[in-house]
Amino acid sequence: MATVVGLAFVLLFMFPISSRVRALSSNYYDHTCPQLESIVASAVKKAISNDKTVPAALLRMHFHDCFIRGCDASVLLNSKGNNKAEKDGPPNISLHAFYVINEAKMALEASCPGIVSCADVLALAARDAVALSGGPTWDVPKGRKDGRISLATETRQLPAPTFNISQLQQNFAQRGLSIEDLVALSGGHTLGFSHCSSFQNRIHNFNATLDVDPTMQPSFAARLRSVCPAHNQIKNAGSPLDSTNLVFDNAYYKLLLQGKSIFSSDQALLTTPKTKALVSKFASSQKAFEKAFVDSMIKMSSLTGGQEIRLDCRVVR
Repeated sequence: MATVVGLAFVLLFMFPISSRVRALSSNYYDHTCPQLESIVASAVKKAISNDKTVPAALLRMHFHDCFIRGCDASVLLNSKGNNKAEKDGPPNISLHAFYVINEAKMALEASCPGIVSCADVLALAARDAVALSGGPTWDVPKGRKDGRISLATETRQLPAPTFNISQLQQNFAQRGLSIEDLVALSGGHTLGFSHCSSFQNRIHNFNATLDVDPTMQPSFAARLRSVCPAHNQIKNAGSPLDSTNLVFDNAYYKLLLQGKSIFSSDQALLTTPKTKALVSKFASSQKAFEKAFVDSMIKMSSLTGGQEIRLDCRVVR
């Protein structure tokens, strides 16, 4: 019994009950900051015109924000003094494009000061990143508040690329997200790039008898091994997450079924009948994937937990 109570306390600490209480609304800023969406979209569009990796960065940033203390922009806070913030935790070291959120927020402060939370700016920017990459668009529920706490140690709560299916399911369930949410949100890997360190476990010393994960398509594994040798010294070496990694499409699922996934956590989606059926469904229908992705993004981004409106996304008031 003590163990059950202990686990309940841990989950409550990770995600306070209040995190789902605050009602969000798609027209939250209609009267107080009607130009919000165009200002954020303009900042995202400008950034993408200079750097094609921005969409993947913004989508990942929003995901990493929401999975720790809810979508409260805690991932945007800078480390201060002895406090090491989330953005400096190991899983977040490779996050980038924070400047996009900062520039959008500065423009908003000039237009409607003290009104829009950084958390809402990030949620909108992630949506725009998907839409501007050829993916779907959707009404983002708004009204989040910004959090005051950001701890690098809490980045251990993020799902790791080495997770198996039970670890993934537990991690998502702790945030009220279902198996369909897990498979749909994994499709965000259609955008982006991974460094060698995140999939080294699959292509070198896989287990006591095999060097390479046998579920990987052999020529694909060989290509990854050539890019990421066992003692890789090239800091930026790695691989795109799918063959069209600048376009939001369902190629990720098609490649997964061909044994051409990058992470163990991707391959894990084929290890239960339910998750494999969803992978097959999304691989055969871009429309089905987009609908599920939008539904899951709205659900995930409705996890809230902040208390204030930051004037500068990098520091608490």
